[in-house]
Amino acid sequence: MKVCVLGGTGFVGTELVTRLAREHWVRVPTRNVGHGDRLRVLDRVELLVANVHDPRTLGDLFAGMDAVINLVGILNEHGRTSFRAVHVELTERVVAAARNAHVERLLHMSALGASAEQGPSRYLRSKGQAENRVRAAAGHMATTVLRPSVIFGPRDSLTNRFADLLRLGSGFLPLARAKARFAPIYVHDVVEAFVQALQRRDAAGQTYELCGPEILTLEQIVRLTAQVAGLPHRILPLPDVLGRLQGALMDFVPGKPFSSDNYRSLTIDAVCKVDGCARLGIVPRPMLDVLPTYLGAER
Repeated sequence: MKVCVLGGTGFVGTELVTRLAREHWVRVPTRNVGHGDRLRVLDRVELLVANVHDPRTLGDLFAGMDAVINLVGILNEHGRTSFRAVHVELTERVVAAARNAHVERLLHMSALGASAEQGPSRYLRSKGQAENRVRAAAGHMATTVLRPSVIFGPRDSLTNRFADLLRLGSGFLPLARAKARFAPIYVHDVVEAFVQALQRRDAAGQTYELCGPEILTLEQIVRLTAQVAGLPHRILPLPDVLGRLQGALMDFVPGKPFSSDNYRSLTIDAVCKVDGCARLGIVPRPMLDVLPTYLGAER
């Protein structure tokens, strides 16, 4: 197949493109080809500079493609980069361009808890709106939505960020929404879900919730990260009033390690109602099987 992957130089994208290139020809547009250094050596990958927010550029990118995979997303807004622009408006352009180019398959990365009406945060509402745009295109192409819980693995922004914060604070970490529940899933299991969804005809029109085998609180994830990395950890769970204040203050910190919108996202649990991995024939790996390979002494 010929597959165009938007967001192909990101954390999940790099692993997915590497996996797809074993069997398929993959086109990866990016703002900066330097972000795709790991992909340059792959014979079946075409890495090119492109602005995916330009409808005409998307039309050129999708010409001749059998499938399009959209992984583009942000966790926080900054400057003119808004949730609506990245999640909703870009998805609208992707759907329109894919339809005009007669692309047969569209796979879309969303998130657990996404809901256009009931999402507690702008992030989750915009993700839900994007899902609606994808499903509305089902009459013109085979669409599939994948909704992972938090994703871990080398170069992630979850365990690595917590390890950095613990080092910065000498092990002390005030933690908002410490009891929020997740089912962390390994990045390679997410990648395999995309590969299976791309190859299976019965995945058309489906939504797959992707979770790891364990349900852990945010505090448990941080403690497990610290233990594997050999870091001291004195975690202070914050009451909600202080957690909201922490988010409000972090809104003004460069890079936004945490935000008010992140806090609102944490008010609902990111756990699966239906086991999408089982539906796709995937047995996900627990965190403790993987963390030592990039956080522990084995790295």
